[in-house]
Amino acid sequence: MSREIIHGEDARLPVAGVLSSLRSFIKRDNTAAFLAGGVAGALSRTAVSPFERVKVLYQVQGTSKATQSYRHGVLRSVAQIWREEGLKGLYRGNGVNCFRVFPYSAVQYSVYQQLKSVLGTGPAESRQLDVPSKLFAGAVAGMASVVATYPLDLVKTRLSVQTASLKNLSTSRIDGNTRKPPGMFRSLVKIYTEEGGVLALYRGLLPTILGVAPYVAINFSIYEKLKEQLPVQYQHNAILTMAIGAVSGGIGQSLIYPFDILRRRFQVLTLGTGEMGFKYNSIWDAFRTIWRTEGTRGLFKGWVANMWKIMPSMAVQWASYDLVKELIKIL
Repeated sequence: MSREIIHGEDARLPVAGVLSSLRSFIKRDNTAAFLAGGVAGALSRTAVSPFERVKVLYQVQGTSKATQSYRHGVLRSVAQIWREEGLKGLYRGNGVNCFRVFPYSAVQYSVYQQLKSVLGTGPAESRQLDVPSKLFAGAVAGMASVVATYPLDLVKTRLSVQTASLKNLSTSRIDGNTRKPPGMFRSLVKIYTEEGGVLALYRGLLPTILGVAPYVAINFSIYEKLKEQLPVQYQHNAILTMAIGAVSGGIGQSLIYPFDILRRRFQVLTLGTGEMGFKYNSIWDAFRTIWRTEGTRGLFKGWVANMWKIMPSMAVQWASYDLVKELIKIL
């Protein structure tokens, strides 16, 4: 009997060892940042998905009348999508976005944390970076996250643009029959096979990096700098964290917004049968063309919708990130 008990305890020992090792692995700074960043990114994007879709629709509206269906204000555009496509329309592309954002945010936060541990000064648990180092670490983290997940961002934008008010994009025809546009995986395969292989999956990568790298650098730098000014007892206050996150996200996005316009335009260049109303040969050509034909407003189309999206999104993201990291600590 005693031998059976001993054997039973021996059987449990390896399991306990595995769980202990797993717990230690999860609690590592880089792993915790990876998991917390992924969860925070998915939660924040889902919370503001309708505004994200409206923003993208504004951004890709060219000078063609066919693409001017969404120009009546953010809330009226949300209501228009609701009328035409229902609740699913407000969240079109969000599944792909969450599938993309989890690794996107996870890579971003974990790379930043790794660079912070290498470049920072002070105790390991509270490393600090000077402003240039913050900007550098944020830029590298932004570039890494874009390269790691870009094809999914391309597909998410395509799905967001496929709307009832852009007829050539909302459906496709085969043998005279109309069917719904393809989903995420079929879209990836379609782009790869019909638009130029691997390079097609990375169309718009350069303007995306030119926008995302400085945005993440500014966002992370402002957030951490403002948080450092708070008394220690308030640095994990959810309300203050959300307020600081909203401010840092809003400033960062406003400063790089024209690059976000270029990013979306390049991502949808090949959609429809010329319905988008624009064609560009390079980033500089796109910038000049938008400036000449649409003016300064063209470079900031969808900015208001973006503020509706980015400020609450970053508020939720930073608060969720801090919360998940604190929960991981007490595992």
